[in-house]
Amino acid sequence: MAGKLRAKAETALEVTLFASRWLLAPFFVGLALGLIILLVKFVEELVHLGLSAWKASAIDVTVGMLGLVELALTGSLLVIVILAGYENFVSRFHLSQHRDWPAWLGTVDFAALKMKLLSTIVAISAIQLLREFMALKAVSDRELMWYTGIHITFVVSALLLALSDRVAGGGGGAHGSRPEPGEPKATEPPLARSA
Repeated sequence: MAGKLRAKAETALEVTLFASRWLLAPFFVGLALGLIILLVKFVEELVHLGLSAWKASAIDVTVGMLGLVELALTGSLLVIVILAGYENFVSRFHLSQHRDWPAWLGTVDFAALKMKLLSTIVAISAIQLLREFMALKAVSDRELMWYTGIHITFVVSALLLALSDRVAGGGGGAHGSRPEPGEPKATEPPLARSA
């Protein structure tokens, strides 16, 4: 009797813990709403750049365009985190037959998500550093040194993470390569499946 009661309590706990993943869904909805805020800022910067284009120097226009690229990369990063995070931690999408279905979705596991996140942060950091180099007269040597040091830290972190993932065996395979419940497991190696 005590064994059955313990088994029921364990099952109830496991079901509760498994269902708790849905608490992440509002985070991803919040990030999706954050895309709207980013879009507003992008449009503001684009309008400002367009209105000042005739008076601005080529360097000012280049710096402005780099700002737009930075915002676009941040938006892309948000989309990757929203979609891959939801798919990895909350629930699978049931839209794979949609004509606009991204090819990468369903193949980005947690290790790949970390690498995409860090590589996008490195790219954003590089753009910020390039913007500062373009405006050298307005930036002190101390600020430039900090920007460079932070960028190098991001680059080294990305390299170390990639190296540790490679040493650990690449993160164990893609999320999308797992079989559906009731589907037989594939016997060919992961590389053969992705080819």
